[in-house]
Amino acid sequence: MKITEYNETKIQVALDCIIFGFDQEQLKLLLIKRDFEPEKGKWSLMGGFLKAKESLDEAAVRVLHSLTGLSHVYMEQLSAFGGVNRDPVERTVSIAYYALINIQEHNHELSNDFGAKWFDVEDLPHLIFDHMDMVQEAISRLRYKASVKPVGFELLPEKFTMRQLQKLYEAIHGRKIDKRNFVKKINSMDLLIKQNEKDKNSSKKGSFLYKFDKTKYNRKSENGFTFGI
Repeated sequence: MKITEYNETKIQVALDCIIFGFDQEQLKLLLIKRDFEPEKGKWSLMGGFLKAKESLDEAAVRVLHSLTGLSHVYMEQLSAFGGVNRDPVERTVSIAYYALINIQEHNHELSNDFGAKWFDVEDLPHLIFDHMDMVQEAISRLRYKASVKPVGFELLPEKFTMRQLQKLYEAIHGRKIDKRNFVKKINSMDLLIKQNEKDKNSSKKGSFLYKFDKTKYNRKSENGFTFGI
């Protein structure tokens, strides 16, 4: 059998993290300013390069932690981006991940310690390379995933109001949702634990707070329950 020798150019493998948050009104994207050329000073996703002795998932977790200080957050591999000229310096293939975090819990450390900034996904600045393509694909994936899995709760504080939950799903899907139908659908799934306390920020009367019952969801899923909003 004839063996052909190849002398191909070395290809770098990068990891880019699309980090979503929710500020109780809008879906947000976390960005940083690139501190080296090319495109120095331009807005960028969080990114880094794969090391020889780590898996893609391990690298994504490391990159996220090194650039934001965050760990133990929901993160999922999105897709590979390998346009020949996507990086003007060297041939680079990027594996994109998206992550969901609770802004209220982490915003202080992200803003003060790492210089990151949140942007409304509907009003993003120009991003380097093909990062906007990554963001658009991540938004599409999030919309699908949130409609069939309870991943949206990763973006909320532990206790939340029904209004906050509805605003979250409106922000994810980019459209208004009928309040009565939404509440009816949520209550029919029986996955929320109503608390004996209220959020008084929205009105004098206040709104009851809820928690997502992950244990009940897991038990229902084992018996064939399908989450759907």
